[in-house]
Amino acid sequence: MKPASLKTQVSSGGVIFRRSNDMVEIALVAVKGGDVWCLPKGLVEKGETPEETAMREVAEETGLRGKVIKKIGDISYWYYIRGENAKCRKTVHFYLMEYEGGSTDDHSWEVDKAAWFIMDEALNKVSYKGDRGILEKAREMVLKIVTSDE
Repeated sequence: MKPASLKTQVSSGGVIFRRSNDMVEIALVAVKGGDVWCLPKGLVEKGETPEETAMREVAEETGLRGKVIKKIGDISYWYYIRGENAKCRKTVHFYLMEYEGGSTDDHSWEVDKAAWFIMDEALNKVSYKGDRGILEKAREMVLKIVTSDE
């Protein structure tokens, strides 16, 4: 059998938050038949900055518009592309975004569901360890923003 080829991909995504009474809510998307909850993300397209990709992907996958506040960090992982017999090293840039408008009912066909969750619930709901790490960093950043506004 021919050895797998190696590829790289760069994606970008966002942690979009809103304040609801005394709570902070985060939007997550469900994929793989609604069984896997994760952060919205997608491939950086030619001519796009990672920030532009994050805003576009969050809008497409959640139906929500937001403004980028700050970069949260990156995650990298390997996965296998069966049809191409290729191992792929994927890096995803994540940005903290403040909700400006839109509805999770307007999510794209690419995801099964989009919904708001209270921050701690979102941390328990996400399926991937990398997403959980990004959410933990985002929680610290959001707490600083929310407490400085009071």
